[in-house]
This record gives sequence, structure tokens and C-alpha cells, in this order.
Amino acid sequence: MRHNKAINHLGRKSGHRKALLSNMATSLILHKRITTTVAKAKALKSYVEPLITKSKEDTTHNRRVVFSYLKNKEAVSELFRTIAPKVADRPGGYTRVLHVGFRKGDAAEMALIELVDFNEAALASAQKSAKKTTRRSRAKKAEAAEAPAVEAPAAESAAAETPAE
Repeated sequence: MRHNKAINHLGRKSGHRKALLSNMATSLILHKRITTTVAKAKALKSYVEPLITKSKEDTTHNRRVVFSYLKNKEAVSELFRTIAPKVADRPGGYTRVLHVGFRKGDAAEMALIELVDFNEAALASAQKSAKKTTRRSRAKKAEAAEAPAVEAPAAESAAAETPAE
């Protein structure tokens, strides 16, 4: 039984696990999306989201704290320069895990983990469906659309009668 065991050890010793998560977080920050197993993606999500939250406030202390986790200068500068301004107004949930099927060799369940604000396709579709409607407003629009439709043929027939006279 795994009572009160919140962390997924991923079948590794702590040093190996920390190195794995650090490398995966660096890759995620630099490439904006990576493909991995579902278990690793979920572990990475809980590893990288606090780092992104720290990057919102650009101080020397926060840069050093993030560097102690990532151990990569390029990833830290990318996080603070590019990612932090884009997620500044987001209160959390910076990553998205999408299940993509099973790996061919060992049938491990695979997932795509990506930074939410850097997926152009999802942002474009979100802008298209940005208008929100409720049932009440739909009913009013439907009535308003029917009324001119009823009046329009009458106006057309009146216009058709005028030249005939």
C-alpha cells in the first residue's frame, strides 16, 4: 500500500530522479513542448510550475533559486525573459498534459506536455470561440432574427409592388 506517499519516485534513486526532472524541465522551457511518459509528465508538471511562478518576479534571489533546480543558464534566461512575461497574468496552470497513445516498444502510455501560452493552434481556436453566449441571450437573438426575417419579405413585396404601379 502507498499511504501518504505523494511523490512518484519513477523507479529511480533521488539523485537520478532530480537529474531527470531537471533535464526534462530544461527541455520543456527551451522547446516549449516535449513528449514523454504520462508518469514523468505528471511529475514534471509539479516540478516546473513552481519554477515558473518564481520567474514572475525577476530578482537575483529567484534567479539563483531557479538555477539551483535547472542547472542551465540558457534555460533560466529563457524562463525569465520569454516565458515569465507571457504568464504574468495567469494565476497558475502553466502546463498542459495531453495523452497521445502508447509507445510501440513497451506499450507505455505517452503524453505531450507543453506550456499553455506557447501553443499557437490552441490560442487561435480560443480567440475564435472567445464570444460567450448564454441561453437567455440566444433566445433574444433568435427572436430578433425572426422579426426582421418576417418584416423583410413584406418590405421586398412592397418594393416589388412600387415599380409595378
